[in-house]
Amino acid sequence: MIETDVLIAGFGPTGATLAALLGQAGVKTLVVERDHEVYRQPRAAHFDHEIMRIWQKLNIAEAVLPSTREMYQYEFRCAAGEPLIQFDQRGRAAPSGWAPSYMFHQPALEEALRARVDQLKSVTVHLGASIASIERNDETGVNATVTIDGKPTQVRAKYLVGADGGGSLTRRLIDGELFDYGFDEPWLVIDTIVKHEEGLPPFGVQMCDPKRPTTVMPMAPLRRRWEFMLKAGETPEEMLDDKRIATLLAPWIKPGQAEVIRKAVYRFHGLVAKTWRNASVLLAGDAAHQMPPFMGQGMCSGIRDADNLAWKLIAVLRNEATPRLLDTYQAERDPHVRFIIEAAIGMGRVVCVLDEQAAHMRDQGMKAAKGDKVDPMPGLPGINGGCLTKSNRAGELFPQTMQACTTTGLCGRFDDLAGEGFWLITRDSAPSMTQANVRHIDLTRDITDETGRLDEWFETTGAEAVLVRPDRYIFGTGKTDELIAALETQMRA
Repeated sequence: MIETDVLIAGFGPTGATLAALLGQAGVKTLVVERDHEVYRQPRAAHFDHEIMRIWQKLNIAEAVLPSTREMYQYEFRCAAGEPLIQFDQRGRAAPSGWAPSYMFHQPALEEALRARVDQLKSVTVHLGASIASIERNDETGVNATVTIDGKPTQVRAKYLVGADGGGSLTRRLIDGELFDYGFDEPWLVIDTIVKHEEGLPPFGVQMCDPKRPTTVMPMAPLRRRWEFMLKAGETPEEMLDDKRIATLLAPWIKPGQAEVIRKAVYRFHGLVAKTWRNASVLLAGDAAHQMPPFMGQGMCSGIRDADNLAWKLIAVLRNEATPRLLDTYQAERDPHVRFIIEAAIGMGRVVCVLDEQAAHMRDQGMKAAKGDKVDPMPGLPGINGGCLTKSNRAGELFPQTMQACTTTGLCGRFDDLAGEGFWLITRDSAPSMTQANVRHIDLTRDITDETGRLDEWFETTGAEAVLVRPDRYIFGTGKTDELIAALETQMRA
């Protein structure tokens, strides 16, 4: 019998991020993954500033950066190439301090995550292993049979997290039902390496062409992705033919400019698990939700799951909170995920119009509404469920300044200087109440923001103090002692 605090099924980006976050806190963690190595071809294509901030927390941001490119623009175009919608993020500050959006190469990211996990002594990873069954699941823990090196092994864990993808066995073992949004469209996805990028758009483009809706996306440097919607009567087999692919790519690239490295047909759909927690079993990433790619938030949502769940598991395992804190996991993440899915489906319904008359009417309406306007990228909502929701700014991301200094002269990113755990941030007051897992930071004494951005934030908010959670969402703003008391109430509820 192997005993562990947390058993994680799946070692993709979501499972690896969760394992690293738990491992950094010293939580005894066992990860099982059926594949023996990182999948060598790209799958996810985009992540945003919040996700880079999480990887900053794991000390892998610099390792990830070389396989990324910043993306500031995204356009929807009609068949003639005229813009219907233009999103532009240039000159706009992202709350997390990093660039608003990144395109990236997933294998390089996964290697960086696994290298970080390898450094953590409390985490054990078994590749070529998987969960076979769950014999017991109650509030005291989980008994599971895990196949390791071809042999059945009994594992006792306080918590099991299924991060094992869209076909999640973990979800099926707890009889997890899925809510289906009824959006189901087949698309051909083609990944390429290009010799040069001459003539290719430097940003993401959605071609709303009724003859063939098409997506063109830059990935990591010299990598490009095309997505082509399948029409009625077309089969995956005929669309995967090399000659058909060459014909589809011909309008975009010159002969010999690109090498196809991956081709696959996917069904773009929206699904959400109805229950994310069953006693001591929880779901994360694609096991809990799947979404069309039009918002570029599929992997991002799984990483947010991991960050949200990690600090709550850590608090419960350290007896800093009761297990009821885990009830806030789905309460916070489910509405956030549904917002993204519904927005992505809305974008998909704009793109996937195949009737030429309907497409013409769409184009005319969108052009009239657009005019010369360039919009910021659609923002994401905050969270509810684990915050003082009646408090100003509660549930928002707390901003990170990239130029801060301590009184000892150490300078760098605010998060790195402030450290892990909860922060109670003030400018001229100190709490009379204290809590062991909350660090008090005085911006006039402990850490100063060289940019003045945090002072401006406090002036705008008008708060005496802000209490920031470990996932960098704002628990609440107000008076110091009231914030500490409210946090204690929630953690001990």
